Amino acid sequence: MKHFIMSFLVTALCLALAGAWGYRHGGSAALFSAVGLALMLGIMEVSLSFDNAVVNASVLKGWNLFWQRLFLGLGILVAVFGMRLLFPLVIAAATADLGIGDVWTMALREPDRYAAHLTSHHAQVAVFGGVFLLLVFLNFLFDEDKEVHWLGHVERKLGSFGRIAALPVLLSLGAVLACASLAGGQKLAVLSAGVWGVLTYVGVDALGSLLEKEEESRADAGRIVKQGGIGGFIYLEVLDASFSFDGVIGAFAMTKDVVIIMLGLAIGAMFVRSLTVYLVRQGTLEEFVFLEHGAHYAIGALALIMLASLKYHVPEIVTGLTGVAFILASLWASVLHKRNSESHGGKLAI
Repeated sequence: MKHFIMSFLVTALCLALAGAWGYRHGGSAALFSAVGLALMLGIMEVSLSFDNAVVNASVLKGWNLFWQRLFLGLGILVAVFGMRLLFPLVIAAATADLGIGDVWTMALREPDRYAAHLTSHHAQVAVFGGVFLLLVFLNFLFDEDKEVHWLGHVERKLGSFGRIAALPVLLSLGAVLACASLAGGQKLAVLSAGVWGVLTYVGVDALGSLLEKEEESRADAGRIVKQGGIGGFIYLEVLDASFSFDGVIGAFAMTKDVVIIMLGLAIGAMFVRSLTVYLVRQGTLEEFVFLEHGAHYAIGALALIMLASLKYHVPEIVTGLTGVAFILASLWASVLHKRNSESHGGKLAI
């Protein structure tokens, strides 16, 4: 419970601010409505991003304490204010050809117009985030060094394709071309956004590899294995951005009040960070061996949903429940594996 104390404090503060905001604009009735909406948005954000917490933990568990604290400290500011507030404002500003201050005023006084500007770029953002998440999933799936296999022979066979280093990028670019064919009059914009998504993933991965090699040249290579660094920090922040914008778009289906949206998503973002800390500190990923697999399959599903959203509307509850279903299935499989392994003297192959 100690890992969630700060999240509960932030939740109390955000709900108090939401209530004050609602009371200022509509009295007692609006107060309770604003608090309820902020709470529901927080729950929605957690359901959409639980798999994000698991993947974050799988990366962070090998980092040194400095980079862990930096991501969990500075990272939460970037997640709440950068991704949940500033990023949507920047998109709306680019669409409306206005300054950030003017867009903020629009968001407060003309929320419907602000929402229209934001959602008008949904296709580009969905393709950028979807392709980035797809690469995260594919690089996990086609990892020939992976020793744990949830789906047994099938997953082991897919992992063997990891020797083709360019395969994830090839499949992702194919997905971008497929999305462009569905984009109608936005073909060029969607194609450009998808390519930028691929370039961002490859660029962050290259930066991480470059910095890791430089670090290895100054220290024992066996000791410096994903201990954290600017490359990994940027990777996790872009990953968080890919998750968060889906939540921002979904939030507008519940309310057009940008202040309530920011406060509600901030609650969810804090709990996602607390879950990350809990998973790292408690060694949950080591205990539940397939949990990381479930999270990555949930990411793959979210990537496909985001790409399909160019033509089809998928309700946010379906997106959230899909991720939860993969997580729960992997948890149950992990429990069964642990029981079977204990009954066989801890020698059961995975």
